Amino acid sequence: MPIPEDVTGEEIDKDVRQELQSLPKTLADDVAKNLVMVARLLDEDPEGAYGYSRVALRLASRVAAVREAAGFAAYATQKYGEALAEFRAAKRMTGNIDLWPVMADCERGLGRPEKALDMAGAPEVHKLDKAGQVEMRLVAAGARRDMGQLDAAIVTLQSPELASNSVQPWTARLRYAYADALLAAGREPEAREWFAKAVEADRDGSTDASDRLAELDGVEFMDALAEDEDEDEDEGEGGDAAEEQKD
Repeated sequence: MPIPEDVTGEEIDKDVRQELQSLPKTLADDVAKNLVMVARLLDEDPEGAYGYSRVALRLASRVAAVREAAGFAAYATQKYGEALAEFRAAKRMTGNIDLWPVMADCERGLGRPEKALDMAGAPEVHKLDKAGQVEMRLVAAGARRDMGQLDAAIVTLQSPELASNSVQPWTARLRYAYADALLAAGREPEAREWFAKAVEADRDGSTDASDRLAELDGVEFMDALAEDEDEDEDEGEGGDAAEEQKD
């Protein structure tokens, strides 16, 4: 696949660059450029990112960073079985458990929420940093919802991180998931409150909380607007009748 001229390969994380030092320099540069393209396209064009990840994988399948990138590209295109295989390979190579939550989410994607819940209760979770533990909580709540256990999903999300007033990288997504679960359970006033809290924390627009909040408020506004229009129509009809009587 073509690489734009502005991509040098130097843009990648220094830890990844260090991993690539085990390869011949020309090969390392080629792999680096493809990894840059994966990162660049992952959000905007996941299929394109997936294509570049396959090239990198073909060139350097024994590099953990390549397997991880391939996993995220497959995950972004909903190829969950493939993503899980790549994440497992990366975990075997490094011994790192950071990928545990996304691996569990792949199990959800494969229609195995029970397996995701098993992973949420595994010892590996205690080795995750705070961000990883919050991510695992989000996956577990999603698995509960997959199984139709809405109340359990809501309880799963109730945590010190949710109650905290400090804004962390995960705060917006955690509040959003809680609001969405509340709304699914028919608890609209609480859901509106938590969507508003998610908006406050969402400094980089990582969720559509503002749209969801506007939608909730808009429903009420549109109802009121419709009532006003009905009243105007009634008055108009009454006026026409009065004019007819005068005639």
